[in-house]
Amino acid sequence: MDNPGKTLGNKSLISSEEEQVAALLREKYLAHTNEISAPVHPKVTFYTKYVKRLLDILISLPAFIVLLPLNVIFGICTFFDVGRPIFFKQTRVGRNGKTFNIIKFRNMNEKTDEDGKLLPPAQRVTKFGKFMRKFSLDELLNFWSVLKGDMSIIGPRPQPVFIYERMSDRHKMRTAVRPGLECPRVIDIDYIDTCKYQRTYENDVWYVENVSFLQDVKMLFLLVKMVFSFDKRSGQAKGEGVSYFVGYDEDGHAMSMIKYRKVMKEKEEAEKAKGKD
Repeated sequence: MDNPGKTLGNKSLISSEEEQVAALLREKYLAHTNEISAPVHPKVTFYTKYVKRLLDILISLPAFIVLLPLNVIFGICTFFDVGRPIFFKQTRVGRNGKTFNIIKFRNMNEKTDEDGKLLPPAQRVTKFGKFMRKFSLDELLNFWSVLKGDMSIIGPRPQPVFIYERMSDRHKMRTAVRPGLECPRVIDIDYIDTCKYQRTYENDVWYVENVSFLQDVKMLFLLVKMVFSFDKRSGQAKGEGVSYFVGYDEDGHAMSMIKYRKVMKEKEEAEKAKGKD
């Protein structure tokens, strides 16, 4: 099993079923999705080239210094909660597909299933971990990644390598900008019952094409609102509803594992109903 104290792409996070489904969808629909997807045109301005990075430094440097004593306390609490190592390190995909190492405080144990795969987050997150996740305290170390230049305050959330490899060429263009702490959703998707990943990735692509100072200010306020939306964060803190992106359907829409199971169940029920007729 992968050691969470080491930098990793975290294949241990993927169940055998998910690996099989991701491979199937990649073979069946990825090429088709690339053919039907609209091209992405990243916005390049003086702000995106120079000002945005300067603002990231001006915000992240004092934030990192002020939060340092608090992070020391969280580190000690994490040690007594889950032991060593206290950090979770993972390889994420950054700007232009370049990888970097992200560091967070660990908030889950290492319990695995019979295949040696990590159990779902809801079964591994600790009580202290739920508290950390509810208030995004495990994310505070990300200010170091912003300060180094691996991340930005506002931008698409960085994805693990195995998720990036499943994406269409269009959705990979979300890496045309530095990944951020968050990229709050500001657009509506015009079709019903779509997976959250389709909404998220299309919002990220929209941001890449429309990034500006005013847009970042607006998203910064939305980010603060998200942090203090305790009802929403309570579910996230428990690890509820976590289902990784696995690929695309025949219409080129991104699907999670949960969405894939739902689609397959609906098809199975339709076939049964057709057989009865």
